[in-house]
Amino acid sequence: MSTFEFQQQLIGLHHQLYYFALSLTRDRENASDLVQESILRALTYRDKFRDNTNFKAWLYTIVKNTFINGHRRNKRTDALMGRVERERATVSRVETPATAESTVRMGEIQGALGRLEDIFRQPFEMHHDGYKYHEIAEHLEIPVGTVKSRIHQARHRLMGMLSDGPYN
Repeated sequence: MSTFEFQQQLIGLHHQLYYFALSLTRDRENASDLVQESILRALTYRDKFRDNTNFKAWLYTIVKNTFINGHRRNKRTDALMGRVERERATVSRVETPATAESTVRMGEIQGALGRLEDIFRQPFEMHHDGYKYHEIAEHLEIPVGTVKSRIHQARHRLMGMLSDGPYN
């Protein structure tokens, strides 16, 4: 089969491949991605196709195998990310015993935080509590850039207060 004939048959089966991919993925975007990746594989491995064999069956096999390989890859990635999240949760629960020095230092930090102006303290505390920049911006009704700037300023002012610097 010539390259032109190969490409013509490939183009002619595009819609059928899409519907087959849709039956596998049950999602239009994923089906389009699967067809695109499968067509790329078919073009890459064109030399593996043997004349006088069923071209449509060959393409369907490529789509099916591409789907299965992607599914396996996603399962491994999900399993790995699950382990990472469990490890992160374990690490975040680890507590160190409070020493006299750490208690005094924490008191100094809390005092410095209390002396910080509200426009800097509020975004800083929200960020420390885990809020994202855009969430802080929505809550305070200010631009994201302003949130970032105020958190940066709060850090520098706190460092100055804690080191008897110019912000004290």
